[in-house]
Amino acid sequence: MKKNSAPLFQELFLEQGVIKEQVYHALRNAIVEGRLPPGTKIPSTRGLSEMMSISRNSVIAGYDRLLDEGYIQTRKGAGTFVTPSLPDRSISGLYPELQQGDELPVDGQLNADIVSVRGLWSGDVEGREMNRLFAVGVGCTDLFPHSLWGKLLGRVWRQSRHQLGSHTSPCGFYPLRKAICHYVKTTRGVNCSEDQIIIVNGIQQALNITARALLTKGNDVWLDDPGYKGARGVFMSTGATVRPVPVDNEGMNVQYGINHFSHAKLAYVVPSDQYPLSGTLSLSRRLELLEWARVNRAWIFEDDYNSEFRYAARSLQALQGLDQHQRVIYSGTFSKMMYPEFRLGFLVVPPGLKEQFIVTKYFSDIGSSYLEQAVLASFIEEGHYASHVRRVRKACYERRTALVNAIQCYLADKMTVQPSDSGVHIVCWLHAGLTGDEVELKARMLGLGIQSLSHYYHGDISRQGILIGFANHPPEVIVEGIRRLAHAM
Repeated sequence: MKKNSAPLFQELFLEQGVIKEQVYHALRNAIVEGRLPPGTKIPSTRGLSEMMSISRNSVIAGYDRLLDEGYIQTRKGAGTFVTPSLPDRSISGLYPELQQGDELPVDGQLNADIVSVRGLWSGDVEGREMNRLFAVGVGCTDLFPHSLWGKLLGRVWRQSRHQLGSHTSPCGFYPLRKAICHYVKTTRGVNCSEDQIIIVNGIQQALNITARALLTKGNDVWLDDPGYKGARGVFMSTGATVRPVPVDNEGMNVQYGINHFSHAKLAYVVPSDQYPLSGTLSLSRRLELLEWARVNRAWIFEDDYNSEFRYAARSLQALQGLDQHQRVIYSGTFSKMMYPEFRLGFLVVPPGLKEQFIVTKYFSDIGSSYLEQAVLASFIEEGHYASHVRRVRKACYERRTALVNAIQCYLADKMTVQPSDSGVHIVCWLHAGLTGDEVELKARMLGLGIQSLSHYYHGDISRQGILIGFANHPPEVIVEGIRRLAHAM
């Protein structure tokens, strides 16, 4: 009897996203569409990984999911085959898949503003591997003080026996607000009291609360270009009109915003470490921005997500510390210094907006998790956070230096590193007709988290570049990763 031979898989193409997820989707689609008929033998995990030039672990993860869902089966001593009876055959017709433009099978339609931002949402968010080498937006996850945090958590839990239920507040745990207030006043030059602080579940919730509290449909909002697409998505989803303001070596071009969109209701800025280009907003532009907000009774959202990650100079005073007219909403987060899933951040709200923001926070989620807040308060109050910041800053400087040196050694003909003394990623400008999307695709095939700068432009891309994160792996791993990328390119 003639054996089935493994197909060549010429048309198996991995889309953007986590590799193991795309292995699953590519094979599943081929099976459901009939390109891999029932009974077809498919390559071994090792064989497919070699064909596609991807990690075998990613292939194994994709195969495991297909096995669990009944699309493939293994036969001892024979290999892996497409199952004779596909699961989709039994359920097709019950839940028809919606195509683009289809109406929902319920009364009503999707919110048009939500539909407009679907392209900004990364489909690989669920289950994405934030610990991939060169992942952007990730801090030193390997340096998180697990043992110390566990001890503090145990202590807080033992002490909470008679306190559970007594600390529910939309503003957050009072001792944490007090600790944050002292910290940002002494290290960032923020002018505030603990009564102005609201604990939030990260920068995204801070943006959502601000948008819901201050904006109405049709309001103009300034956003730097290139800029943070998470902010763009929040503002667009509330019906606001995002107005891109170009960025240069002094940060956001405030005069451009005044000349073109002077009546905007809100300006989103990252003065200390512009995302993604890592520039700093100059003092003259800070004062210009504050004066614009005063005259036009507009608001400024200051995102200070990265203040601790400065290597060649001390942290800069917050824009909020220069504000004499209470027009700045200041926001910070702990997820960069701790780890991505650490969803705690804070807002410093002008007194005149406090009640409006508290009500909005309450109807968002009532309040943030008590235990994490209580442990973080102890972590800050006892000096552990300051020690952790110093340790992480030192490690990041070493890792950044290793990355820059490796690029200059292996990829000098392909890209140039933009000088910067802050942040947890670097920007590289590409040479010789390379595009950011091409480099990102090549990196993804190697399991690397490099991103194209094109994702962050609101309009036309003025220059081709990539973002490379460096904080979440030691120097020797970083150097080897760049060597692999250079070899693949």
